[in-house]
Amino acid sequence: MDLFSIILTHLEQGSGGVLATVLRRTGSAPRDVGAKMLVTEDGEMFGTVGGGQLESDACAKAREIMGRDTTMVFSINMDATRVEDKDMLCGGNVDLLLEPVTERHRNVYEALKRCRQDREPAVVFTCFGADVFAKSLIRGDGTVVGDPVDKKAIERCMDVLRRREPELSGNTFAEPARIIVPLYIFGAGHVSQHLSKIAKIAGFFVTVIDDRKEFANLERFPDADSIVVGEFRGAFSSLDFTGNEYVVILTRSHEYDLLVLEEVLKRSTKYVGMIGSERKVRIILDRLHEKGFDRKVTAGVHAPIGIDIEAEIPQEIAVSIVAELIKVKNAK
Repeated sequence: MDLFSIILTHLEQGSGGVLATVLRRTGSAPRDVGAKMLVTEDGEMFGTVGGGQLESDACAKAREIMGRDTTMVFSINMDATRVEDKDMLCGGNVDLLLEPVTERHRNVYEALKRCRQDREPAVVFTCFGADVFAKSLIRGDGTVVGDPVDKKAIERCMDVLRRREPELSGNTFAEPARIIVPLYIFGAGHVSQHLSKIAKIAGFFVTVIDDRKEFANLERFPDADSIVVGEFRGAFSSLDFTGNEYVVILTRSHEYDLLVLEEVLKRSTKYVGMIGSERKVRIILDRLHEKGFDRKVTAGVHAPIGIDIEAEIPQEIAVSIVAELIKVKNAK
């Protein structure tokens, strides 16, 4: 479950908390601008702004404003003294915004969750200060959810959306909504079970596809966001392909791997990987070339799949695959 789903769950249960966001960082601070952590009313923590003393200080400050409709910005200097004390293992400075999470802005969090799931462009616009706290979501078409904003702010958010970079200006923070990254796992075997769990932790929106309901089910894949049971070729009619999808092919046979890869390569994706030995991969790609697929297209397939860490057992293979997914996702 992602952070905003957790926020909504707590609001539905009648509780809230404090949301910490990295506004600015200099030097070798651990997390990027926009990194978030939720501190709930009962003291639970979700997400991270960097760990160690940084998060300890953030939690202490969050408790100070818990239950109050006020914001707080504070700076943490992770200088040489902190490093020597081993509280933090990196230097740099971080500015954190702490803001209350209450029913007041529930509509903003709901709209944000929908935009992220639907991959709809949007910007979260937050105003903060001693006597100011307002939060809005501005969609790509200029419509606003939450507190009202003026035309100048909307224009600024559209510029932020085009640049896809968060922007801090005075006591306002404009942040593009990070879309949910869809991962389609074809095959529901042992490696897929571990892959689903690890990929979910890494922030992917996981869909598992298999034609065997005794394998593709919630009991075996409790962390999956969606499970599709049906013949592999037919499953494509229920899957979106917009060019942002990550596809991992781990079916139980060469024939199914070939079938799925053939269908995937007809569509636009961000990543395609297939498990198998070099010999198996060569045979499958040769079959696709015989069917008329361009070698430039098949050259983009990550196969054998995963980063080489000498993985042997299913858990290790899953780790190597997710590492490769993250490497592709974060490539500049």
